[in-house]
Amino acid sequence: MNFDQLLSMIPVVQAADNHSASLSLDFAPDLHVLLVVRTGHVTLSGPGLEPIVCAQGFACHPASAPYLIEVPRTKEAEYTLIAYRALPAHTPWELRGPLHTVSEVKIHYMLDELVRTCANIRDMSAEEAAPHRFRMRAMIERVLYIFLYESQIKNTHKSTSNTIDETLSYINEHYMNKLTLSMLAERAGMSEGHYTVLFKQRTGSTMTQYLRRLRIEKAQQMFKQTRLSAKEVALRAGFSDYFHFSRVFKQTLGCSPREYQRRFVENLKK
Repeated sequence: MNFDQLLSMIPVVQAADNHSASLSLDFAPDLHVLLVVRTGHVTLSGPGLEPIVCAQGFACHPASAPYLIEVPRTKEAEYTLIAYRALPAHTPWELRGPLHTVSEVKIHYMLDELVRTCANIRDMSAEEAAPHRFRMRAMIERVLYIFLYESQIKNTHKSTSNTIDETLSYINEHYMNKLTLSMLAERAGMSEGHYTVLFKQRTGSTMTQYLRRLRIEKAQQMFKQTRLSAKEVALRAGFSDYFHFSRVFKQTLGCSPREYQRRFVENLKK
């Protein structure tokens, strides 16, 4: 779908909700759903759709419904579903498939507003709700614009080198969150195997090795700049299991986290 097609159409929000569990998504023939992953990743599947890992956005089209949205059993994920109709009625709205963005903060802010507004107008009269519905229309148009524009840029102008650099920037900014090879490869728009090869060519290490080293470096910084406990540092550095953190830390630096912290404090006193 391109911008020329969108000029004569208006998306009108019908519902907006946050979710954290797997669900089956079915909807009316004239309804469209925008899926935006907030944290983690989900897997989408459906009639004629091979399972696809989604870590950002996906335009669900009624012709492909129902969809199955699955949250990994051993992972956590949060996502928002925006249901909307395209006016005039029966206008061919062909937006479907994966959507990409580098403006997640902007999009997530507008999603929060959409979800909040949808909840607030439920008990309002039609007259009271009208200005809020108009504002929601402006927000969904903005969200769609960002997704379409930045997906278009990614598909037509981005080199593989820039793609890897973007995911490296994402890792460096979100190292404290749960990051997986599948979600980063999907973010880069390539297979896991291809992404792994390019990542190693760019960094000299696998994604797991790079992330582990980065988290240990961030932990070192926290030990030097704060007085947090070793367990709190582990959590903030992205390790949900302290014992795993302690083992990786010792393998990397040759001493336990608490020993490293103790030595640093002693050196400050000298």
